[in-house]
Amino acid sequence: MTAANLRGAAAIAGIGSTGFATMPALSSPLDAMALASVRALDDAGLSLADVDGVFAAGLQLFMPTLSLCEYLGLRPRYTDSTQVGGGAFLAHLNHARAAIAAGLCSVALIAYGSTQKSAGGQFATHSEPNPYEVPYGYPGPLAAYAMVAQRHMHEFGTTREQLAQVAVSARDWARLDTDAPDPGPLSIEDVVAARPVAHPFTVRDCCLVTDGGGALVVVSAERAAQLRRKPVYLLGVGEAATHRSIAQMPDLVRTAASVSSATAYAQAGVGPKDIDVVQFYDAFTIMPIVFAEDTGFCAKGEGGAFLDGGRSSPGGDFPMNTSGGGLSLGHPGMFGIYTAIESVVQLRGDAGARQVAGAELALAHAPGGYMSSQCTAIFGTAATL
Repeated sequence: MTAANLRGAAAIAGIGSTGFATMPALSSPLDAMALASVRALDDAGLSLADVDGVFAAGLQLFMPTLSLCEYLGLRPRYTDSTQVGGGAFLAHLNHARAAIAAGLCSVALIAYGSTQKSAGGQFATHSEPNPYEVPYGYPGPLAAYAMVAQRHMHEFGTTREQLAQVAVSARDWARLDTDAPDPGPLSIEDVVAARPVAHPFTVRDCCLVTDGGGALVVVSAERAAQLRRKPVYLLGVGEAATHRSIAQMPDLVRTAASVSSATAYAQAGVGPKDIDVVQFYDAFTIMPIVFAEDTGFCAKGEGGAFLDGGRSSPGGDFPMNTSGGGLSLGHPGMFGIYTAIESVVQLRGDAGARQVAGAELALAHAPGGYMSSQCTAIFGTAATL
């Protein structure tokens, strides 16, 4: 079976989340991961006994699939711990649909859990030091993405206010999300005037720091049609990678999202103009600007202007990060799984006040590391098959 034959062959049958409140004292990432997993299986109308494929990644667990299997008493015949950063779970979708098509498993559980906030941010990331960065006191993702923003501003004239607009639009959506904190309104002026952290970012350009767990249940399209919830079909997935450390990134403002999205579009048989709702990983405000360009919604260098003026806010013509995203919903270290969860919520029509009317096609995109890996997934309702 080729990738083209996989279009619509698998579907997400269940989703689960712990929310983003701080976990109880002494909780572990496994607690969050297991709770989300059980909720996803219940959503699908399945049980732990049905699971025969387990996919997991994390920042706090060295062998997450084995740990989750032990915790839940699972005995899978297929496991995958692919770790390419925050977008790993979209890669897991790709691998899960292939494994199901090959007969290697029939019910794939994809899961993540983190106690990033309750652990005080002090957790092992299993990250090797880079000798070209460490001597300069380089502070990880914050500095990396600040450099991306600086370069984008220098090369294309992207403004400080355009960066801020991304945070404002995310907050506008979060105020409609019953799972989000209860934030007040946020203005462009609020973002720009907030505490500086790494030029050009202020703290409002950066994602929240939260605990959380998320999970997806993937089955064949045939089985999904027999289960409890409306299936959301996996139409296309693309993966790409270019580097590990920011010092080795070929171009700070051009990412392999152009490659991963092209693959996903080709498999799905659709293009950017066909997409109804978009979920971009948004740990920092520059990320949706770059991804809007590299996934084909606008030309390179036009992302800031494309998202300006509230275009991606509720009521705009480019509904993006409709949950509030990592900037205003929650960010437990690896946000990629939540881009898929929100895509499913929208295509099921379950988003309540933030529902995008008539949504049939959704695109989720997430990177890993320092724009290092890129994963794009396109989802559709039964009407798109």
